[in-house]
Amino acid sequence: MKRLSAIFVCALWNSHLMADELLVIQPPPSDGVAVGVESRWRLVTDGVMGGLSNGTLEKNTVDGRECVRLRGDVSLKNNGGFIQAALDVGSTPAANASAYQGIVLEVYGNSEEYNLHLRSKDVWLPWQSYRASFVAPAIWQTIKMPFSAFSGYRIQKPLDITQLKRIGIVAIGREFAADLCIGQLALYRDEP
Repeated sequence: MKRLSAIFVCALWNSHLMADELLVIQPPPSDGVAVGVESRWRLVTDGVMGGLSNGTLEKNTVDGRECVRLRGDVSLKNNGGFIQAALDVGSTPAANASAYQGIVLEVYGNSEEYNLHLRSKDVWLPWQSYRASFVAPAIWQTIKMPFSAFSGYRIQKPLDITQLKRIGIVAIGREFAADLCIGQLALYRDEP
């Protein structure tokens, strides 16, 4: 039920924030999947635990905009079920998100549901994370996801936004063809 309610808590957001209200974690890519001074996307699949899902992560241009594109097939065979675009933020200014209310991301998808996963210093086991869901339509859309929308998955501690380690954008939990483009990714704060 928490997963479904997170979809409704996620607000589609069409206005633009002023630059001083954002901490840009991931600008739209300019050359390859390694983008930004302090960021590098990487692909993680359920193959790390014997699953059979497969995917790719690459720079792409979709509907005239540059993005990092996650594509692949999510398979539940062999206890699998995910592909992920992961971005380590533990040594960047985004590690301490206490001055912000949540994450804003620009996405273009295939009208499927995806997850946004956060890992903090309290997350030790590979299956643990703080999760929220969103639907990525087949148009560029800006999604504003407040930290209050995230629920712990197999972890009892509350989300500590002062020590974030990783942000993951994940196709998970059911068999489907994933195709998701990620433009800008940032922390946001509302105007006082």
